[in-house]
Amino acid sequence: MDGLLIDSEPFWTKAERMVFSSVGVELSDSLCRETAAMTTREVTEFWYRRFPWKHRSIKDVENDVIDCVDELIRKHGEPMPGAQQIVSYFYSRNFRVGLSTNSPYLLINTVLKKLDIAQYFHGISSSEHVESGKPDPAVYISTLQKLEVHPEHCIAFEDSASGVKAAKAAGIKTIAVPPAHDFDKPDYSLADSKWRSLWEFSEKAFYLT
Repeated sequence: MDGLLIDSEPFWTKAERMVFSSVGVELSDSLCRETAAMTTREVTEFWYRRFPWKHRSIKDVENDVIDCVDELIRKHGEPMPGAQQIVSYFYSRNFRVGLSTNSPYLLINTVLKKLDIAQYFHGISSSEHVESGKPDPAVYISTLQKLEVHPEHCIAFEDSASGVKAAKAAGIKTIAVPPAHDFDKPDYSLADSKWRSLWEFSEKAFYLT
């Protein structure tokens, strides 16, 4: 979802810097890069281990980050290029459409409403409700069960390397759509194909139908 359907990665960066610095965490760019693929709970625990704060629970600080991202999405959220069109395309042709994300469930509702695409999804899973987030395949397996489909009949679209690992571990053919600055990284070598944006779908649609 984040970075594939909606341009929300900058919101996470801003929210984490605001909230964690307010409880005394000394954030650095190098450590922030380590947390990029983590769930919100994992990120919060990561910073607490290094800079344990007092007077506030890990859950409360985690919720502050989520609330801040939620507000930023509501005010400033914009779709990634081609996101609305590709979801609509599959839905209109009677594909089962699912969403598997490391984001908390609260933010899924906010994003789908903001982009006006909630009506296109038949099954939604958040890593908040499975044992482990991506790169573990649990969140994809959860969505497959909700869609009542087999992985070999599916295609996953992923913007993160950890997401590609999760989808492939679930047995799903995967198309990577990395951020421009990560496009040439070998981390995406597991993907079956790699696109610069979802707009490339129009050139490749016949491979998928």
